[in-house]
Amino acid sequence: MSGVIVFGRGFMGTRLARDLRGAELVPTDITDRDAIRALLTEKRPRAVVNAAGKTGRPNVDWCETHRAETAHSNVLGPLVLAEECERAGAYMLHLASGCIFYGPSPTAGGWRETDHANPSAFYSRCKYAADLALGSMEHVGIARLRMPIDGTPGPRNLITKLAAYPEVVDVENSVTVVEDLVRVVEQMIEVRAAGIHHATNPGLMKHRDLLRLYRELVDPAHASVLIDEAELVRRGLASKARSNCELADTRLAALGIRMRHIDEALRDAMVQYAHAVRG
Repeated sequence: MSGVIVFGRGFMGTRLARDLRGAELVPTDITDRDAIRALLTEKRPRAVVNAAGKTGRPNVDWCETHRAETAHSNVLGPLVLAEECERAGAYMLHLASGCIFYGPSPTAGGWRETDHANPSAFYSRCKYAADLALGSMEHVGIARLRMPIDGTPGPRNLITKLAAYPEVVDVENSVTVVEDLVRVVEQMIEVRAAGIHHATNPGLMKHRDLLRLYRELVDPAHASVLIDEAELVRRGLASKARSNCELADTRLAALGIRMRHIDEALRDAMVQYAHAVRG
């Protein structure tokens, strides 16, 4: 039996395959049942990480006009992979999204893993549909992340995204620092954690805080204008309102898995980002 297979050649899949011990990135389409079955039979992995799925280019607004393709990849694909992992006796860790929650949580402290989501965008609805199906499977663990932040520049990195916008919505959110997520994934695989887990760093981050740190550590000349959340759709900058929310971690902590507070983790990521930019 081999190590860990990672599906998904995007930002998260590439990053996890690079940093997870014994991991191998494979290019197989997770909706191709025959190919998945053949691969799992050959490799016999102890665990599979699913980081595959459609997020849209340049952003999730793409999913609104490509609904069948989005559902095929983000709903059918994970279910096919889960079924074949069960057949092969492999643990499956599915990377999900916390952007299925919109607005204030029903109880203080943030949305919990057991709360019913209220997705609006089609991308979010598909991610939630997969969660509902996978969340009760004993061989599947789900890690919900939000707006990943990384020390390596890239188009899917929230630092790179916000720094490129001339206008930025000033909102507060739970976010995920990728360096911490790698450790979460490793530990969830180790204990074969089943069910839904919120993998966001403790504490909340405002976009203005990230940009202030960016000016301090990366580019003192950077400038942008902060706008109200409602301006996004009203001015045609987005076709659907974005998810802004706080997530509570009630299940990782019970497993003894902890992430750094966002204040510490964000500064550390920004220092790495500055070094990478300067070469």
